[in-house]
Amino acid sequence: MKKVVILGANGQIARIVEHRILTEADLADVELTLFLRQADRLANLADNPRVTVVEGDITDAQAVANVIAGQDIVVIGTVDHTPDNVITKNVIAGMHVHQVTRVLATNVLGLYHEVGGEFGRWNAEMIGAGMASARQADQLLAASDLDYTTLRLPWLNDRDEVAYTITTHDQPYDGGSGSRQSVADVMIKLISQPTLYQRESIGMANPATQGQNRPVY
Repeated sequence: MKKVVILGANGQIARIVEHRILTEADLADVELTLFLRQADRLANLADNPRVTVVEGDITDAQAVANVIAGQDIVVIGTVDHTPDNVITKNVIAGMHVHQVTRVLATNVLGLYHEVGGEFGRWNAEMIGAGMASARQADQLLAASDLDYTTLRLPWLNDRDEVAYTITTHDQPYDGGSGSRQSVADVMIKLISQPTLYQRESIGMANPATQGQNRPVY
């Protein structure tokens, strides 16, 4: 069995990923550990034999290290906007202690000024001071020896469509908006094929939204 821990497991994208893993036949070899502040929010999954629900705080270094033990893949389901990047530092330290190497980390678009035009200007303005901590989180992973993938999420909507183009860190971001279903699909692909996009930062958005000045909801 492939063991995956999701930190911030009650997030909207995380819930889509969890549902797909637990219902799709080709993901039946995946066991989930779901880490969140209030375990009762995932009470409906607690009796599933492939699920372990753990209550804890992602800013608690020991709790994070404990839940990483024995895992194959760590998913950071929240963007690290903490001023001192305690979330990313806790994950890196816990992975080193328990010799886990594969991590998928959610982040924001615009880390490398890769979003052009009016949308890029607006995006930087909206993220504001949070961009510095987001960049630092990405830099901490890049400076580590972990097999990381940073996922630079588009502005999200709740459409059912799965439509996206993946761009790497040295390519212009293609689009600006995308569905949560699309981001979840990217995560599922990386969980299914952990060697994809190792030590890389990827963006994903619906290319049909390229050239828009504001998010497409």
